[in-house]
Amino acid sequence: MRDIHVDQISQTVARLFVDAAHNLPDDVVAALERARDSEESPLGRQILEEILENAKLAAAEMIPLCQDTGTSVVLVEVGQEAHITGGTLEGAINRGVAKGYTEGYLRKSMVTQPFSARKNTGDNTPAVIHVDLVPGDRLRIKAIPKGGGCENMSRMTILLPGQGREGIVNFVLRAVEQASGNPCPPLVLGVGIGGSAEYCMVLAKKAITRRIGTPNADTEVADLERELLEKVNALGLGPQAVGGTNTALAVHVETFPTHITALPVAVNMQCHSARVKEAEL
Repeated sequence: MRDIHVDQISQTVARLFVDAAHNLPDDVVAALERARDSEESPLGRQILEEILENAKLAAAEMIPLCQDTGTSVVLVEVGQEAHITGGTLEGAINRGVAKGYTEGYLRKSMVTQPFSARKNTGDNTPAVIHVDLVPGDRLRIKAIPKGGGCENMSRMTILLPGQGREGIVNFVLRAVEQASGNPCPPLVLGVGIGGSAEYCMVLAKKAITRRIGTPNADTEVADLERELLEKVNALGLGPQAVGGTNTALAVHVETFPTHITALPVAVNMQCHSARVKEAEL
């Protein structure tokens, strides 16, 4: 059994969110550069160049990549041999979020009483936390400042099993087309297939955190990812939906077994400011 104190968790969460708000991951920058170089629309190329310039300025000047520093989503893998000491995991994460957003001068966007008073919590807590128990004695944390523009375009449905792959492709394409410029393309698309109504949404959220250029290990799923990326880009929406050949930088699909009567499918969209940082304790 290995002890991990809650203060270490809080400090790590705070650091990750500040880092994510200011520094795009290298795989995202590389994907944006490839998109700029391949974009057939002159206006689309100009927008991609401006996105890349924005990323450089954000890192150099420590200015957030986007004014919307998002909902604080935290994916945690807890090793079953790890022992969290000094408090609770949830409390540690929320203290870290509060510290990062307050001391990092990030916009606080979380409101209580969501259908009435909508009062700002003042420190971007509570975080949305998903925890998985895994082998080992380590704690792995992914911090995702998830902007509202792209998150609001999330979609979920339960198809009939007979609709199969074609139904999935059509649903994803329809979701992207209807979203248009709202999620700020070029996108990273996360698609969750299987499980249950709520779990396919979690799969889709996890999918957006995979490094761009890393296909699913299952060859059938990887083939679906390639098909979806090709067809999404063939829609012609392009960067910021001004028209072009780069509507998405990547499509990542995660699957899970499901009930014999159902085919749950979820789409989670990540904007071009695909912010995610991770650490292992």
